[in-house]
Amino acid sequence: MMKKFITLLVLSSLATGASLAVAADLVGNPKAADVSMCIGCHGIPGYKASFPEVYQVPMLGGQSAKYIESALIAYRKGDRKHPTMRGIAGSLKDQDIANLAAYYSQQK
Repeated sequence: MMKKFITLLVLSSLATGASLAVAADLVGNPKAADVSMCIGCHGIPGYKASFPEVYQVPMLGGQSAKYIESALIAYRKGDRKHPTMRGIAGSLKDQDIANLAAYYSQQK
């Protein structure tokens, strides 16, 4: 039983590393970024969301591309907990994430 658990843990770690490496190896194209699903919350200065609790929605402009990529990958995997972001990130391919990261890293 323990051997199966360790095997699953190793495979999970390898898959996680591969996912991060794939996104890191891609070159983002800011002109190809589809920000339409982002601007409804992240494009409104001072916007507060009320699900799952009231909090200030962060502005993404000027964040580093690596930070945005890692955050979206973490939402997609479920490591970061937010139901709306999990759903959105789950629909993104690695290239989409790289494009969004490139776009927002160039904004103010």
